[in-house]
Amino acid sequence: MVVNGLVSGDSAAGDSVSGGGSGSGGGSGSGAREASADPSAAGERIDPVLLGKLGVQPAQATLLQFSSAFCAPCRAVRRVSGEVADLLPGVRHVEVDAESHLDAVRALGIWRTPTLLVLDAEGRVAKRATGVPGKAQLIAVLGDLLPAA
Repeated sequence: MVVNGLVSGDSAAGDSVSGGGSGSGGGSGSGAREASADPSAAGERIDPVLLGKLGVQPAQATLLQFSSAFCAPCRAVRRVSGEVADLLPGVRHVEVDAESHLDAVRALGIWRTPTLLVLDAEGRVAKRATGVPGKAQLIAVLGDLLPAA
């Protein structure tokens, strides 16, 4: 499903985090199970201790990106997210190597890379994107989280 231009759930192609194959566009067709058990769905607050372990520091908004070493779309998400974070005061971009943080990946229901979680100041998931979101889409989502200038 697409919400405000960002993908909600795991419907976009990417590399599988769970291993067991070449990774490109992986998935077992069990999207309903994945979506219903998604602890990083919009509105859910992520445990502050877990966020700290991932390197997330206090900010008005955080772009939390899960990547993997051989994921080409991850580089595009890194570029777009970095540009947006540089453009908007109060926004941080944190990139996490999914394979090095498997406990967090499992806890947050990250099934593919790249996955980008847009977090508010309280650590709640405002939006989730799987794949490469557009710069304008990210700015629009963050506009709802940041105080008016």
